[in-house]
Formats: sequence, C-alpha cells, structure tokens
Amino acid sequence: MAVAVVVMASCSTTNRSLTYFEDIDSVASQEVLQSDYSLKIIPDDELLITVTSMMPNATAMYNLPLSNPSTRNAILAVTQPQQQTYVVDKNGNIQFPVLGEIKVEGLSTQELREELVKRISKDVKDPIVRVQLVNFRINVLGEVRNPHAVSVRKERYSILDAIADAGDLTVYGERENVLLIREENGKMVCHRLNLNDADILKSPYFYLRQNDVVYIEPNKVRQDNSKYNQYNSYKISVVSTIVSACSVIASLIIALTVK
Repeated sequence: MAVAVVVMASCSTTNRSLTYFEDIDSVASQEVLQSDYSLKIIPDDELLITVTSMMPNATAMYNLPLSNPSTRNAILAVTQPQQQTYVVDKNGNIQFPVLGEIKVEGLSTQELREELVKRISKDVKDPIVRVQLVNFRINVLGEVRNPHAVSVRKERYSILDAIADAGDLTVYGERENVLLIREENGKMVCHRLNLNDADILKSPYFYLRQNDVVYIEPNKVRQDNSKYNQYNSYKISVVSTIVSACSVIASLIIALTVK
C-alpha cells in the first residue's frame, strides 16, 4: 500500500492547461496586427543572388562565374544564371561581380534586391534580381516530440511553425514559459513567451530569425518524476549492495559452521 501511494503521488498532475491561446475568444473578433517578419541580413549569412533580364547576355557578368568553365558551361552561364551563393563577411559585406563590395548587413532581402536593381539598371534595361537567404536555420530543443535543427525555406516563419515542425510539445512541456534565445547586436539575449496567451500573436518575437533557439522547459510534473526516478534508482542500488553483502556474509557463516 505504501508503494502504491508513493507511485500515485509521483504520477500526480498539476493544474496546467494544455490548450494554446486560452483567451483567444477575447481577441477573435479583432484584427491582430502582425509584427514585421522580414529578416535582416547578418554576418555569416549565405545569400543566393541571381541576375537576369530579357537579354541574358547583358546580365551574365553580374552572376558568379563557374568554378570549372567549359564551352558548354559558358553557354549555360549566359542563358541560365548559376546557383552559387555569397557569404556575408564579418564586416557585413559581400563581393559582387562588377559592382564590387556591397554593404548588406542590416538590409532585408527585399531591400538588397531593390538596391541591386537600382545599380544594375544603370547599364541593363529592366534587370530581374532574385535574393534568397539559404542558411535560415532554427534549433528547437526540450519537451517536443522531435527536437532538432529546422532548415527553413521561407522568411515568414513563426514560433508556431517551429513547434509544428518539431512535432508539437509533449504533455510535459511548459507552455507558459517558452524560452527564446536570440543573438542581438552581438549578444545572446533571452526572451520568455507564453503560448497560453493570445497576445503572443502580436509579440515582436512571434516570428523567428536565423539561428534562433527555441527551448521548451519541462514542467513540474516531469521534473518531479525525474527526481523520483533518480532517487528510486539510488535506493535500488543501495539495497542491491546491502543484499549482496549480506549474501556473502551468510555464505561465509554457513561455510564456517559446516567445517
């Protein structure tokens, strides 16, 4: 009976809600203003930039050259811009063909596209420029069903997208105190988010940025169960040692008595 009481106590649950956005009805009839989700380019970002136009020959020079040029590849370089990337250096710059060094840190991909179109338009009529961030990655850790690094292919990516890609929270996930770790101005900054509060939809941290870490802390039930299991393992180990010692002593006593 004592063991049963202890087991039941260890499995008890706290009065925690598993529902997201508990107060959503209070804002359901109102328009929720979304925060800006556009990403700002930072050092070490990898950018895919291609330039083309109605006259491919005129824009070929604005694309990265092939590493192993050949006659066939040279023709393809004119008709089909190469899928090669630019890595932003520690000073926030990239080296762009013809245009030289360009400061890209702090710009969004849309702003960089507009800047490139403006510069290239001086020599080429109606250039078409595509800018894409290709190393957008988020780490989701803790009490989720599939913790892992998520490779993101779009810029509009929220904390809900990250949780969904990680298989949702387990029943032991702390929904009211989600930890978001983000690099801001060269420093690692921590923010707390409450998934039970509909106001998270208006939070400036609702949309994620490159290299963000989302950590779902274990709730009190998980922590208590962990401590209980560790304590039980310790007790079992101690009891096992004592039983083994008693067995050896008993064997010695029996052996001496027989003699």
